[in-house]
Amino acid sequence: MVPNHVAIILDGNGRWAKSKGMPRNYGHTIGAKNVEVVAKAAHDMGIRYLTLYAFSTENWSRPEKEVSALMRLLDSYLKNCIRTAKKNDMRVRVIGDITQLDEKFQKNIRDLEVASASYSGLNLQIAINYGSRDEMLRAMKKMMKDYDEGILELEDLNEVKFSSYLDTAGIPDPDLLIRTSGEQRLSNYLLWQLAYSEFYFTDVPWPDFNEKELERAVEAYSSRDRRYGGIREKEGADV
Repeated sequence: MVPNHVAIILDGNGRWAKSKGMPRNYGHTIGAKNVEVVAKAAHDMGIRYLTLYAFSTENWSRPEKEVSALMRLLDSYLKNCIRTAKKNDMRVRVIGDITQLDEKFQKNIRDLEVASASYSGLNLQIAINYGSRDEMLRAMKKMMKDYDEGILELEDLNEVKFSSYLDTAGIPDPDLLIRTSGEQRLSNYLLWQLAYSEFYFTDVPWPDFNEKELERAVEAYSSRDRRYGGIREKEGADV
């Protein structure tokens, strides 16, 4: 059973680079190149949605030089992604508060989203300046504005309505969350959307997370009983 939507926390770029005697930014560069590798593998496996945690709201607290390098890398990736998206029939969307990014970066995001909007292959979501608490606060502010303007009635409010105000509106919740490089926490990522997702943690750092590693994660997901929890009984086994 292949999950419809996989979310990944891309962790371990800096530590991977350090283990090779290279600067942290080298790890981020290789990690960015790995996005296309994993996106293609996901598409080939039949995964329809892939959401990647690229830059969190907390990442601004990193050293200024590292943040600047990350921003340049992400901006460059998104510009090149227009060509990649067309080649792979891939729709790309960015989630997060992009208003905090510079105008040129915001324009590149909008251009990419418009250019890839009609593509029907893999749906790739990239989380940039994203934090789940921030996302929910922004959603509530939009809801309160709509309520004040008479667009939203209190009786209309339910889980489905609230979800429509989130950055991921129209995107199904993840079936599987993967975090690379050994950490076992969510780090303020998709807290609302991951309420019923399966979690898979691996010690493999993101730059080394390839098609085989994705297959292992999906196999682990497939072995779980989504209704009762735990590992699914093999066919023919005593119950």
